[in-house]
Amino acid sequence: MNYGNIKYYDIANGEGVRTSLFVSGCTHHCKGCFNPETWDFDYGKPYTQEVEDKILKSLDNDVVNGLTLLGGEPMEPANQKALLPLVKKVKEKFPRKNIWCYSGYLFDSELLGESRAKCPWTREFLSYIDILVDGEFKEELKDITLRFKGSSNQRIIDVQASLKEGRVVLSPLNEKRNKGTIYY
Repeated sequence: MNYGNIKYYDIANGEGVRTSLFVSGCTHHCKGCFNPETWDFDYGKPYTQEVEDKILKSLDNDVVNGLTLLGGEPMEPANQKALLPLVKKVKEKFPRKNIWCYSGYLFDSELLGESRAKCPWTREFLSYIDILVDGEFKEELKDITLRFKGSSNQRIIDVQASLKEGRVVLSPLNEKRNKGTIYY
């Protein structure tokens, strides 16, 4: 797996301060994507043990709330396989930190149902994810007042509650909107 970028102390891609890993590879090719260079699976740098160690070290800081996986597409089968050891280690070493994942695949119909994204690692991978922002970015539904998602069709899902209840459980963050605060 390759990755396009890592943002340490990121405040845009999930609640609180986060370490965000932008993986490479995406087959959705959403019109208006903010990161189209990461569609290419060969874009960026190789994801190595040294990179993983830096991510884990960055999480060993009380200021950092957790890890965010986005891209590209973390739920592409090859990326799931590569990311599974990371999410396991994060939950083992930092059980109080949360893991967010952004995916163009729909949680219920594509990740749990039959699709090209569902693979031998999907169920276990999801067992470590706290919040999933699902659904392709739709430029015609773009809404800059939404928090943590780019278009109104996307959902902010509480993955653990959803897996437990056997249905999609939306996070309370799903309906919160930006307040329009201007920072100088």
